[in-house]
Amino acid sequence: KAIFPHDGFTDKYRHLAYHGGMLNFGFYHHIWRLFPTSTTRPMSKDEFSPKEYERKCQELRDDYAIQTYPYLYKLTICPEYNPLLLDMLLHPFDGPFYWERSAHTKLDRIKIPTYCLSRWSAWAIHLPGAFDAFGHINAPKKLTITETPWEGGFGRPWYENHDLVLRWYDHWLKGNDTGVMDEPPIRIFVKGTNEWRYEEEWPLKRTQWTKFFLRQGGMLSQVPPEPHERPDSFVNDPWQSPGEKSSCVTFATTPLKEDVEVTGPSALYFFAALSTEDANWFVNLWDIASDGSRTLVTKGWLKASHRELDEKKSRPYQPYHKHLRKLPIKPDEVYEYAIDIRDTSYVFKAGHRIQLLFKGQDSPWEDFFIWYHINNMNETKHSIYHDSRYPSYLLLPVIPK
Repeated sequence: KAIFPHDGFTDKYRHLAYHGGMLNFGFYHHIWRLFPTSTTRPMSKDEFSPKEYERKCQELRDDYAIQTYPYLYKLTICPEYNPLLLDMLLHPFDGPFYWERSAHTKLDRIKIPTYCLSRWSAWAIHLPGAFDAFGHINAPKKLTITETPWEGGFGRPWYENHDLVLRWYDHWLKGNDTGVMDEPPIRIFVKGTNEWRYEEEWPLKRTQWTKFFLRQGGMLSQVPPEPHERPDSFVNDPWQSPGEKSSCVTFATTPLKEDVEVTGPSALYFFAALSTEDANWFVNLWDIASDGSRTLVTKGWLKASHRELDEKKSRPYQPYHKHLRKLPIKPDEVYEYAIDIRDTSYVFKAGHRIQLLFKGQDSPWEDFFIWYHINNMNETKHSIYHDSRYPSYLLLPVIPK
């Protein structure tokens, strides 16, 4: 009669297996310890003929990136060690394998009342799933986005939201008037001011979509770039020691004159050249306080060769990638990239700065260990262009006071 999907997901490829085309290795490595290994086998063994299965495993063993991860290399020989992860390795692109196992292809079939709930720091899996489900289910529905003290999520057994769950089920299963359906459909926790607020739609109709251009000198500015601004570069070294911070490039606003609220999905459009035939892009949005301390606001990812967009599903504020094939990349040639940056609701305080950070791999200093992705194992120079010919910009959903 009713459901309450709590921290779910809808797209097995984009939310769970591959972020921007990069394998979500850390999650599948971590989560598999919860499953019995003696009763499982990779589904790929049933999908492919023995000859095709072995050919695909050999292709993985020949991959330089796989060779540098002994755990992954071992899976191609002993698949029962982590059959779920091997299935992901053998299906690097979106397609029927993921469509059959994803809710997003079936959301229009849900006709019962649905309450979706997630948290802002669930960038990798659950947050986009909650928004996708809420946006496409055609039934009585509600959405709450809250926050937890750490990226690992809610305390077990998810006690923080029991009262809300009971209000929902008491209304639909017992017929009690709990008032839950008298409230606006969306309830969000606004970080920065740490206040709850109700909304009627997503994205918000009053959003002022604002371009912040990447500028010379590491600036983020609403003023478009000038001709002859020189690109900014960093060299990503996949062989750095675990204690080293990843190389990066940052762009930041000047100290804000007043509070700025950013609520909704964001997008990054930028022009860049690589010194190799493929690489990974990681982008983080930070709040830099006047004392130099910083808070991570939201994230985005993209493997460069997966830059092809689905024009029908993309929106200016939310690019949607096909992930059906690799597009070739010529070293040192400039290409345009678009990255979907996960939804957020955050107030940057006056005197703080909005900072955009580019890097080429996960960092043990900054990234939660579960969301670890396979590195591009070639040392790569990333050059980001930002001039009048290549006007790279960050599109933010600024909410007027």
